[in-house]
Parts: sequence; structure tokens; C-alpha cells
Amino acid sequence: MDSGTTPRTPSPGSPPSRPSRPSRPSRASGDSGPASGHRRRAHIVWDWNGTLLHDIDVVLEATNACFAELELPRLTLEQYREMFCVPIPVFYERVLGRRPADEEYARMDAAFHRHYFARAERAGLAEGAAELLVSWGDSGGTHSLCSLAPHERLRSWVSELGIGGHFVRVDGDAGHGPRLGKARQMARHVAALAGVDRQRTVVIGDATDDALAAAHAGVRAVLYTGGSHSRRSLEAAGVPVVDSLAEAVGVAAELAG
Repeated sequence: MDSGTTPRTPSPGSPPSRPSRPSRPSRASGDSGPASGHRRRAHIVWDWNGTLLHDIDVVLEATNACFAELELPRLTLEQYREMFCVPIPVFYERVLGRRPADEEYARMDAAFHRHYFARAERAGLAEGAAELLVSWGDSGGTHSLCSLAPHERLRSWVSELGIGGHFVRVDGDAGHGPRLGKARQMARHVAALAGVDRQRTVVIGDATDDALAAAHAGVRAVLYTGGSHSRRSLEAAGVPVVDSLAEAVGVAAELAG
């Protein structure tokens, strides 16, 4: 579930990776880099929460704290991964057995984010993420970031973790993305990537909504099992599913040709 605050310490059991060298000079977040030097290179559009950022433990704790307030049963990690989906109201419908009213959804959303923000400093980069950003760039590829986390929080997040300079564009949510899904945002993001060939562009994410958004934008996708979804639910999207970000980048390279 996309959220935003600035993490400083690693999540338990998954020490955050740190860049193996100083990050490259940052481009303006939300703006594409110049077309020259980037045209027709293989390009990865990364998801943030649950993909580059390992925060599933924080998300589960925040979800269960929210549910305790609302007198709803706790979820195990396996249950959460089977039930979670975007748009978020559909996830709550699966939990409640009915679609939440707007006021009820707003209350649940506020409770979740309050608990998430209180714990989010424990989240860190997923294993190997920093090294993969460097190696993909060294091989001539480019990166961008498209997330349902609030835009300004996302910019601060990647800056704090020292990885902002790897991205030619960073786009977070500016409105009601978690209620609607990422498709329109992804289409705008891909359209704004100067000099990037859609045929050589691959989205890497942890949710079936990432695959739907990629298809809507006319690009391909690889899904990663380390975040919010079970392998079974990810496989229903009909795109490659992998168990590590290193595998995801390898498959992306094959898809991008």
C-alpha cells in the first residue's frame, strides 16, 4: 500500500541496501532528463512501496493496528498478500465483505496512514536495490519511479536514501490514486519520458495493478513477490513473476531486448 515518510533505519530481517558509491547528480524530480543520451536505451519504471522500498512488515503492522481500532480481525502476512489489491477500497471490501461507504473508507485510510507513518522509519531499500540501480545505469539503461505514494513525500524519501540521482523522472500521487489505481498516472509518466522507447520500457512492481498500469501505458511488466501480493495472485496478471529484484532486472533486460 503506497504511503510516504522518510525512513532512516532498516526494517527487521531485511537490512536496507545502501548505494555502493555516491549517487549521480540529481535531475529535477517530476521532470524528464534531456533526450540526448537517453534515446532508445532500455528503461525500467520502478514502483516504490513493496518494490524498491522493503516495507511489507511495516504495512502489515499498520494494517493490523488499524483493524484493531475498527474491531476487525488481524491478518497474517499470507492472508494480507492474498487479499490486498489496488484500488484500495476493493481490498477493504474483501476484508469487510461489503464496499465501505466513503466516510468509512476515509476513516480506515486515515487510521492506516497514522499507524504506517509511526513505523515507516524502520523501512529501507530492498536487498540489492541500490546496487541494481547502479549496475543498470552502468550498462546503459535508465530508470524512473512511478508510485502511488504522495509526490512530495516520495521526492524526500528517495533523496534521503541517496538514490534520487538514478532517476530521469520521479512521479508520486497528486490526488486519489490509491482509490483509483495507477493506470492513468502510469500513462502520463511514460508519455513524459523524453527519448524513451516504449518497446524497450518495462515496469517492475509488486502488485497486479502495476501490470494493469503498464498495459494501459503500452509497456511491459515484471512482478516481484517480495511486497504486497502472493505469487498466486501475481500470476493471475499474466506477466513474468520473480522472487528477487535481481531476477526482475534480468527479465526486464530480456523483455527490453
